[in-house]
Amino acid sequence: MSTTTASTQTSASASESTRAIVIAVLLGLGLVFMTGFAPAMALHNAAHDFRHTQNFPCH
Repeated sequence: MSTTTASTQTSASASESTRAIVIAVLLGLGLVFMTGFAPAMALHNAAHDFRHTQNFPCH
């Protein structure tokens, strides 16, 4: 009985880690492609606005 439980827990853990890796890769690729194809001014404005929300002086 304990062997079956350990086997089930191991396969569930492997499934969860595989799912987490796939999600991380998709999010990473999405960020790379969104920033790669975004206009430079849009990226500048996004970074500029973020600096203001963090109370970091930028000018």
